Amino acid sequence: MAVAPDTAADLVHRIFDLQRVVKCVAAANLRGKDTGVALQGVLRFVAEGESRATHLAERLGVSAPVLSRHIADLEDQGYVIRRPDPDDGRAQLVALTPPGADKLRQIEEQRAATLQEYLQDWSQADAEATARTLEKLSESLKSSARAKAAGSTTSTQIF
Repeated sequence: MAVAPDTAADLVHRIFDLQRVVKCVAAANLRGKDTGVALQGVLRFVAEGESRATHLAERLGVSAPVLSRHIADLEDQGYVIRRPDPDDGRAQLVALTPPGADKLRQIEEQRAATLQEYLQDWSQADAEATARTLEKLSESLKSSARAKAAGSTTSTQIF
């Protein structure tokens, strides 16, 4: 059964509200830290394995110049390294350094502890159900985005 238009509209509003709240919480927790939300996002994607900078920019939804600045900042902090792509000398590969992996682990541990504190009134079952629902939503949106990128004629843009 398809989702009703009113329900879809409600989901859009709730997703945007969630994004806003997460940004506010993240900003409050990052004051005085050496890596902001954007740099943390780049670290997380780089941690998945060495990758071309252009591929990272595409996955993060940012322009190549924006990503280049983020990578330069992370490189200055010793968290990532760049090297020429052996298959294409014009491209660069970006990888996490051991200090970058340590930094990412610290960030993720801090985020989990903060969320755990904020969800003190939640049950374990509620948290697990929410995680499953968010995963399902993410996978549905990713699948739709991939279909659109592959030339699907179905309109999937909701945001």
